[in-house]
Amino acid sequence: MQAILALEDGRIFRGEGHGAKGECSGEVVFNTSLTGYQEIFTDPSYAGQIVVLTNPQIGNYGTNSADNEAAKPFIEGLVTREFSPVSSSWRSEQVADDYLERYNVPVISEIDTRALVRHLRTHGVMRGVISTVESDSDLLVAKARAIRKMDGTDLAKVVSTKTVFEWDCNDPRNYNNDPLIALDEDGNQPKLPPADLHVVAYDFGIKNNILRMLTREACRVTVVPAETSAEDVLALKPDGIFLSNGPGDPEPVTYAHENIRKLAGKKPMFGICLGHQLIGIALGGKTYKLKFGHHGGNHPVKQMDSGKVEITAHNHNFAVDPDSLKQSEVDLTHIDLNDNTLEGLRHRSLPLFSVQYHPEASPGPHDSNYLFHDFRTMMEEWKRGR
Repeated sequence: MQAILALEDGRIFRGEGHGAKGECSGEVVFNTSLTGYQEIFTDPSYAGQIVVLTNPQIGNYGTNSADNEAAKPFIEGLVTREFSPVSSSWRSEQVADDYLERYNVPVISEIDTRALVRHLRTHGVMRGVISTVESDSDLLVAKARAIRKMDGTDLAKVVSTKTVFEWDCNDPRNYNNDPLIALDEDGNQPKLPPADLHVVAYDFGIKNNILRMLTREACRVTVVPAETSAEDVLALKPDGIFLSNGPGDPEPVTYAHENIRKLAGKKPMFGICLGHQLIGIALGGKTYKLKFGHHGGNHPVKQMDSGKVEITAHNHNFAVDPDSLKQSEVDLTHIDLNDNTLEGLRHRSLPLFSVQYHPEASPGPHDSNYLFHDFRTMMEEWKRGR
């Protein structure tokens, strides 16, 4: 079937439709990762976005339940050069085309993704529409211009869990099927260490692999909705509080700003991505929107204290303005070497730190896995000091 991608500035791309028949809309962004498309599909941080993948062939290793970052895809639509109609992998359970059709995600392929990415790089991310049912490009451009902008939109409460739950680390889908963990001599996954610390994780769009990484640090994890009050979190008697990744603009998530201010200093706190931005705002900082965001698996980030460079996975459209933070109170720990974006901070007197990038990347670089152990160490020291 034929498909059209229409951008709000009037640029039109015509191609071939896959996945679900119909129409979708959202902010069009591009991701430069060479692999891990299923994790991108199911990352809640992509809610409200149409994702362009720069790797020219997508879908060739299929999809499987173990690689999901959430229970379903969150991308609004997918754009790719080639979309494989078949899969070839011993881990594949379903062809990517069928998988996205099942969850009502339209796909457009056979377009010049290099030209599209250059257009977005030059002019910035913009709203767009993918349609396999409408051929009037002018109408689709008008629809793209009518889409609500990401700026000022709180999507965290939309994607968040509605109930409190404990992450079940004994569920094979949550740990034992992880292909990144070396098998023991009997061919089984190693058992998790006994959990001796309790982490309460705010779900602003949390990824499964973050929860896996926390459990590998011998933590029991309770996941709570985005709007859970500070008082209710403290009533769960956590040893530490985690603030997750998520979609949308951090500025309108005012309930989180207030809760973080109440919790700061009461328990050790670690934030990733949107969690990092929310911490920055709670500490008095400001955020701003990047021209085309950071979306990919090979961004170099410098540790400011050691000078070491980590290769990191990124997925963010907003960033914290370092000049808006009181550097007498906040240490700037990580900087992106491509554009000097602030990628990490640590409070100088409170047990609180965060990073903008994704240390749990799966697939992706593992240079920053140490941050989860740093969080555990911070919780242990806090308990001893109390």
